[in-house]
Amino acid sequence: MDVFTAVSNPTRRQILDLLRVRERPAGALVDAFPRLPQPSVSRHLRILRQSGLVRVRPHAQQRIYSLDPARLREVDRWVSSYREFWSRRLDALGSHLDGVPASEHGRG
Repeated sequence: MDVFTAVSNPTRRQILDLLRVRERPAGALVDAFPRLPQPSVSRHLRILRQSGLVRVRPHAQQRIYSLDPARLREVDRWVSSYREFWSRRLDALGSHLDGVPASEHGRG
């Protein structure tokens, strides 16, 4: 599964946010989404596992999920190219504003 497809879904991003804080059993992740049926949450967890974004390990009768951040580096590399783009744009805006009299900054 493609990591970008996996993170494109808001529910899966929320699951990643929960796992960023600490690992959780599958049941706790299901409980975190009361409006979603258990099979839907399980499907999201399967996609996250297949994409390599989460790990799962058995513990007694539970399945414990944890974040595996290695694949997020792929997303970070892609996003970082846009950070440079916005940085240049903001630098240009700053230069422009430096040349505009202060009395005109507040006009809109």
